[in-house]
Amino acid sequence: MKKLWLNVVPYDKEITIAALESGAEAVVLPDGESAKVREFGKIKTVEADGDIRPGVDVEFVDIAGKEGEDKAAAVSSDKILVLRMLDWTIIPIENLLARRGKNIMVQVQNSEQAKLMVEILEKGVDGVVLSTTDVNEIKRCAEIIGGISEKITLVTATITAAKQLGMGDRACLDTCTQMGLGEGMLVGNTASGFFLVHSESIDNPYVASRPFRVNAGAVHAYTLTPGGKTKYLADLKIGDEVMIVDFQGKSQTAYLGRNKIEKRPMMLIEADAEGQPISLVLQNAETIRLVSPDGDAISATSLKTGDKVLGHIEKAGRHFGMQVDETLIER
Repeated sequence: MKKLWLNVVPYDKEITIAALESGAEAVVLPDGESAKVREFGKIKTVEADGDIRPGVDVEFVDIAGKEGEDKAAAVSSDKILVLRMLDWTIIPIENLLARRGKNIMVQVQNSEQAKLMVEILEKGVDGVVLSTTDVNEIKRCAEIIGGISEKITLVTATITAAKQLGMGDRACLDTCTQMGLGEGMLVGNTASGFFLVHSESIDNPYVASRPFRVNAGAVHAYTLTPGGKTKYLADLKIGDEVMIVDFQGKSQTAYLGRNKIEKRPMMLIEADAEGQPISLVLQNAETIRLVSPDGDAISATSLKTGDKVLGHIEKAGRHFGMQVDETLIER
């Protein structure tokens, strides 16, 4: 997820409030101004007594030539590096992305520069520090940064079995985001294969739609989360980041508002995804749906051998949710 910081030096109340309302992660302030900002809302501050401290957590480096580029490259990769481009050239940024690879942000003057930075070399920098006094420019930049998402590769999975199980504990994930047709979360019995489980955004005669909800599956299952990590459904709690994915693979970060774990009748879905078996234990109910390759919702209770649904496969194993290269067998 790309970061948006606002440069509020000198301090400006209106710009600070605009940063908060636009969802910026942090504001760069003159030393000693953090207390003022916290009167308006909770946001990270970058100053000597702030949440992020210059010289300790972050380094600002001016780039005007090769000497500045080398100085920036020498900064520890554990620190956030903010590049201030004095003559605004692209090549030093590309070089630093290749040499350093992570924790790179660039100070920009407008949303056009921000868009260029988060897309440069396809990967983009990790975020931008916007320096402007134009509130509308802050909003435009926030929309650009918020629109950048991980692209998830989805594959067509062919159903090989669907069978009724007994009772089990299932997790219903209520997010702070409304979802639409073709959107849901990637969930699987193993860390190597996931189904796209549809949101409860469809009306039916028996239950009102809950477009903020994904009835995700049994508590042991994994869900894919932002940054390519996984979490057990049972471990998700209020405020955690979860990942919403649509049928075209576009993703967005959402935040969990509630994880409802209740005993329900369960069923097992198994499929073949490009030669790899994937499976998931779901609640046995007609309102629980997977997603077709065309983006249509398919009730889990109606699935039969040969039906096509969307899934996602991983090749590596997992250790505490992180992808690792190791021999791993999950059955």
